[in-house]
Amino acid sequence: MNEFVAYKEEENYALITINNGKANAISHDVADGLNEALNKAEENKKVVVLTGQNGIFSGGYDLKTMTASPESALELVTKGSKLSHRMLSFPHPVIIACNGHAIAKGAFLLLSADYRLGTEGNFKIGLNEVMIGMTMHNAGVEIAKARLAPVYFERSISNSEIYTPNDAVSAGFLDKIVPQEHLLPTAIKIAEMFAQLNPRAHKETKLKVRKHYLDNIQNAIEQDTKEGLKPPTK
Repeated sequence: MNEFVAYKEEENYALITINNGKANAISHDVADGLNEALNKAEENKKVVVLTGQNGIFSGGYDLKTMTASPESALELVTKGSKLSHRMLSFPHPVIIACNGHAIAKGAFLLLSADYRLGTEGNFKIGLNEVMIGMTMHNAGVEIAKARLAPVYFERSISNSEIYTPNDAVSAGFLDKIVPQEHLLPTAIKIAEMFAQLNPRAHKETKLKVRKHYLDNIQNAIEQDTKEGLKPPTK
């Protein structure tokens, strides 16, 4: 795809790997690479396994881009929100093998997948936007509202509460955690099971189940474009 996103295709799934430095940040290049990888997986009708680096799935958006200007922040956040919408409406199952930390957009990607497998360890998972001085964007609110357990929604969005992997399961960021050495093998087994689903039925049912909040997210993306963003405090 590009130097920041790797794509490897197997019989029943496509493995997509984010590799962008220490924080595994979501930059324009990473978002573009993910979209290209999803294009290929969709074209070849593959279940997707998305993963990051050892110890970190993603620390969120590239801070240099986010703090450059409000316009720069909005451009990247809009691209990221559209990526989440695409993942939530992707015609084939999307599994995330979360290698460790998943903060801000990294956590939003967890909320954009069909199944989220995490790993045991002293890792942080959550939405820290308010903590770093960024008013949560409308699309972020809608994604979180749709996928988080209701009791954790405001704690996560308004209070920037960060969770351990175990608590992230309760909150709704993850579905299951396994030891690090079992992470990718387990994700692949899940992908192979999901490959047995009827593709048409999966796609149509997913879109039916998610229609309400997919519409809300799309409207929120448009609202964010009109309102603009306050980038994080430098």
